[in-house]
Amino acid sequence: MSNFPDNLKYASTHEWILINEDGTATVGISDHAQEALGDIVFVELPESGTSVNAKDEVAVVESVKAASDIYSPVSGDIISVNKDLTDAPETVNSVPYDGGWFYKIRLTNDLELDELMDAEAYADHVEEE
Repeated sequence: MSNFPDNLKYASTHEWILINEDGTATVGISDHAQEALGDIVFVELPESGTSVNAKDEVAVVESVKAASDIYSPVSGDIISVNKDLTDAPETVNSVPYDGGWFYKIRLTNDLELDELMDAEAYADHVEEE
């Protein structure tokens, strides 16, 4: 069974977002998403300094099953990426909410967070799929 931490917000496209103490946010894919993808073998990350809008395609994950686009749950400026995933993409499978994060972003519209789901709503969303 998938794990959905309560301190995160979730997009219907299975990305999670954590608001950091400094007001930036960390983004990755949910435990449910990594389970559905299977063994992840490659992650294409966005470039630092890129500005993105909510729902823009920002990254690609390839697994033994398929390739999947990753969408930004919010608008903002990407301030860093998890370069460790280049050499160890399987980290997303083992620790999707810790070392398996994709990028950090400085939000440009905090109101977009209200459009995301809490853990309970996301669990219901996953169950309905």
